[in-house]
Amino acid sequence: MQQGKDKVMLITGSNSGIGNATAKLAVEAGYIVYGGARRQDTFPAIQAVGAHPLCIDVTNEQSMTDAVKQIEAKHGAVDVLINNAGYGQMGPVEAITHEQWLHQYETNVFGLVRMAQLVIPAMRQEKHGRIINISSMGGQFTFPLAGAYHSTKYAVESINEALRFELKPFGIDVITIQPGPVTTPLAHSAINTLQVSPESPYNTLIQALQRISRQSIGYLSAERVAKIILRAAQAPHPKPRYKIGTMAHTLPTLHTLFSDRMWDRMMARFYA
Repeated sequence: MQQGKDKVMLITGSNSGIGNATAKLAVEAGYIVYGGARRQDTFPAIQAVGAHPLCIDVTNEQSMTDAVKQIEAKHGAVDVLINNAGYGQMGPVEAITHEQWLHQYETNVFGLVRMAQLVIPAMRQEKHGRIINISSMGGQFTFPLAGAYHSTKYAVESINEALRFELKPFGIDVITIQPGPVTTPLAHSAINTLQVSPESPYNTLIQALQRISRQSIGYLSAERVAKIILRAAQAPHPKPRYKIGTMAHTLPTLHTLFSDRMWDRMMARFYA
C-alpha cells in the first residue's frame, strides 16, 4: 500500500474541504480517485483536482450501493475507502429536533458504517485494503452546544476500534484520523447560523461559541489534514490513529487527567 500508482481510492464528501484537498493530493500521488458528492452541481470541484465524481449521498442506500458496484465492476475492489462525509449539527441538546438528530447520525455514523460494509467483501477477497475514517478530537470529549456532533464522533471511535480488530485477519487496515478544529466554510457556517434570540436561555453560550469560532486560533487547514490522510493511506504499517494539531493532542489528555469538576471549571472559563 506504499505506492498510490493504480490503487483505487474512494472518498466521500470530496467536493470541498478535507475531502477535496485529499483527492487532489491522492491524484498527484498516482491514485485512481473517485470522489463522492451529494449534488451533481458540485462535480466540477471534484473534476478540477483530477478525480472521478460519483453521486454518493451517505443517507441514501441506493446511491452508496450503486457507487461501490460501479467501482468494483471496473477495478475489482476499492483499495482505500476514506469516510469523510459529515457535518456538525450545532445547538443545545434541548433545542435540536428529532429530525436533526436522525440526520446527524445518518450522515456521520450510519453512512460511514454502510460504506464500510459495502467495500469490505471485495477487500477481504483481495486480502488487502484500507478504511480510513475521519473522526475528531471531539470523539474524546464534548464541548457545549456540540453534543450532537460530538456524540457521533464518540460512535465513530467505538466503531473504528471494533472494525480494526475484526478486519485485521483479512489484511484490511482500519485507521482513525483525529484532527483538531479545521478551518472550512462548512464548520464556520454551522456555528454562525446558531440563532440568538431574546427568548433563548442559551444566548450567552451561543455568543461565546461564535466569538471563539471567529478567532480560529490554532485551527488547521484542510490541506494539512489531507497530507496526514495521504500518509495514512500510503504507510506500509499505518498507525491505528493519527492525531493532527496541538489541540487534538492536549485537550483529550487534559480531559483524561482532569476530574469532571476541573474540566467543567475550565469549560466555564472558556465560554465566559
